[in-house]
Amino acid sequence: MPLQPAPELLVSRWFNSSAGLSLADLRGRVVFLHAFQMLCPGCVQHAVPQSLKVASAFSATDLAVIGIHTVFEHHQVMGPDALSVYLKENRIAYPVAVDAYEDNDSARHPLPLTMQAYAMQGTPTLILIDRQGRLRRKHFGLLDDLRLGAEIATLLADRAQ
Repeated sequence: MPLQPAPELLVSRWFNSSAGLSLADLRGRVVFLHAFQMLCPGCVQHAVPQSLKVASAFSATDLAVIGIHTVFEHHQVMGPDALSVYLKENRIAYPVAVDAYEDNDSARHPLPLTMQAYAMQGTPTLILIDRQGRLRRKHFGLLDDLRLGAEIATLLADRAQ
């Protein structure tokens, strides 16, 4: 089965990025995208710490680590002001997007747009995109650190993707 292009990120706001990012801008780099919610226990205990380890372990490479805060519940307590504090307290320095809703209206559809585009089951979800912008991995829940590191290293080493 041929690899499919990764859907573009649909974002209402960026943190830790002076300009917004797009997957088109990142073509030629491997992208590690992790979808999280700051009140999701699996995200707080496992996925966010794992993303920080990935960012540190691969800092000398051209891996782009990006978070996407994809809120599909408890909207009133997980807004941009709370997210800003969360990012600072957890020393998250890589770019983080806020998943957009159609017309900024979370009442219109229960799931944000990027979450819909990737058919995510929930949070945490990790996504790996190759240098050609193709979706190589989508995983709901936690993936073992060693397996994830090996998959990232393989994608980074494969310049002829």
